[in-house]
Amino acid sequence: MKLLIDAGNSRMKWQLLARGEVLGKGFARLDEDQAFHDWASWNDSVERIAISTVIADDRRRQLQSRLEATFSVPVVFHWAERRRGKLVNAYTDVRKMGADRWHAMCGGWCATGAGGFAVVDAGSAITIDYVAISGAHVGGYILPGKQMMLRSLKQDAARIGFDSLDAEQGTPGASTTECVQHGLVWLREAMVARIHQDCRHFGLDRILVTGGDASGLIGAGLSAVHDPYLVLKGLEAVDREWEPE
Repeated sequence: MKLLIDAGNSRMKWQLLARGEVLGKGFARLDEDQAFHDWASWNDSVERIAISTVIADDRRRQLQSRLEATFSVPVVFHWAERRRGKLVNAYTDVRKMGADRWHAMCGGWCATGAGGFAVVDAGSAITIDYVAISGAHVGGYILPGKQMMLRSLKQDAARIGFDSLDAEQGTPGASTTECVQHGLVWLREAMVARIHQDCRHFGLDRILVTGGDASGLIGAGLSAVHDPYLVLKGLEAVDREWEPE
């Protein structure tokens, strides 16, 4: 069996596979033990662990040490690549691209079969990447996610106090809370409109969205297929073909 992990800044997604079949899957915070409890019954059966991550090196080493102690099997980290088959990265220095972005594109490339597509990963940061029908990565964008923007307003802007509110409209607010929360909706709607515009411009016929705030973007009008495990699908495809140097 193989354990796949997508370790983000605050939480990780995982899947347990055997001969291509998903035996288990879930989400867990990086600083909690829930995932290790979920894996307890499979400890002796896992033969390999593959990870896609953007976390800092010290936290990555901590995660690796704990996994190796728990399972006593190799832990392999996969990073962004220059190319994989017809899928070609636009970055000159691929070491500077987050592994999750590359693996999400790999997952999208496997899922779409034919046709250009966009990948939107709505996590702590929102990343948007466009892939042409040829497999050429056109490029993308990185923006702050919803919670990151809220923290920035609370911490860095004086005299802006507001409450939590699951706003569904971007109309002008009549209180600071409404101004902030409706403003986030307004920004999401503008982002969604630009993604749709770019897809028309580049001739992309599908949008795939993943990440914790995917439902918020869909609620703002994003016409997309929601795939919470898109990064892991790409990671599995990469790991299946991986050979140690």
